[in-house]
Amino acid sequence: MRPGRKAEPSTPAISFDGACTLLEAALTGTLRQEVLGDAAAARDFGHALLRLRDCMASHAWTGGEQHIRLAPVVATYDSHARQHGFHVLHDWDGTVDNVNEDTIAVDVLTYVFEQRGTEQPDGVSLAILLDYYFLYILALLSVKVWEEGDPDENLDRVNQLLGHLQSPAGSGHRFVDNAETLLLIATSHYELDEQGYAILLDRVRRLNREHQTKIALSHAASLGGHLRFGFEATYGRDLGYMRNDNVVDYPWLCYALATLMREYARVRVPGDAPVHEDLVVEGILNGLSPDANAFIGDHPLASLSVCEADRSEFRDLFHDHRQDLIERFEEHRPSSRTYSPLSFFFNFSYNVLKGMVVDSLIWGDARTLTFNGMLTGIPREEPAVKAKLTVASMLMGYARVHPERI
Repeated sequence: MRPGRKAEPSTPAISFDGACTLLEAALTGTLRQEVLGDAAAARDFGHALLRLRDCMASHAWTGGEQHIRLAPVVATYDSHARQHGFHVLHDWDGTVDNVNEDTIAVDVLTYVFEQRGTEQPDGVSLAILLDYYFLYILALLSVKVWEEGDPDENLDRVNQLLGHLQSPAGSGHRFVDNAETLLLIATSHYELDEQGYAILLDRVRRLNREHQTKIALSHAASLGGHLRFGFEATYGRDLGYMRNDNVVDYPWLCYALATLMREYARVRVPGDAPVHEDLVVEGILNGLSPDANAFIGDHPLASLSVCEADRSEFRDLFHDHRQDLIERFEEHRPSSRTYSPLSFFFNFSYNVLKGMVVDSLIWGDARTLTFNGMLTGIPREEPAVKAKLTVASMLMGYARVHPERI
């Protein structure tokens, strides 16, 4: 038995403030508990999942006397994202070269349905699935923060909503560390139309330093892992091929490196060193790892011509601090005794998160290790290292067993 599909009705537009108000009501009240209680009352896990799937497909949620319709939010914001080339809620099917009809959250629910549908209802997995759905609605909001009002304030508000989502009132599962990472998850898909990436990068530059630093940290690490994957698995270790096929990724990585290098230079000022200095150093190393010469070499690449200002700034600052950085890089050298993000590479960031969620759903186990946690070797204490090594082994093992799944 496979869950059926429901068409989404036509709905009017809704403001950013209105969308946030709706989501705040959904995430701070008892709605999630009421929805989960109703689903868990089904005769088996499969029927519980069907009840949850119907709500996901219609974007209509009822809990007790609370009725929240998110269809206007989805219709408005998904349409806006698609106009810029982003399919935030939907995956790309590489087998048929088309965008999937179901959302990513529903795709994951369907997979769990096929694997565990005959079992007794699992309240933990139902709660994780519900939170995963709402995570993607917040990701949809993250690409909309520039449309109305102050983008920094809007991003802060999405971050507050993320805090509500991942509070003890939810499943207990943690997906990402901040709203800035939601922007990465929302836009890390394969897209036929790449026009939106340049527009989005210009918008990101308007954010304040704190937001840009967080965006740079996640993008430097994720693009480092993404390009290392391509270098080994896609491009046959051919740098020229990789550069020519990633004309969108290189400017974003160049921006991330310049932003982190600027932050590193800032913290060299006595008394101005933040607690995240090690993360900045690690992020620079991670971002450089797939193709260092592209950013510190003497000859600019054609693929970086659109961001030569970023490359020049990064290169000059890097050489100013070169000796200190090389010494600091040694602290992050991969070792068989610990976890290093330099040894972890992957195709698309959102698929890493999806794999982590699916594994939790198969075991019915809410976890606190986030996607951001997989992008850093910090902290280096044993419990954190063991958790990251376990997840990395699980994801890579699954990829070997199912190479056809993207």
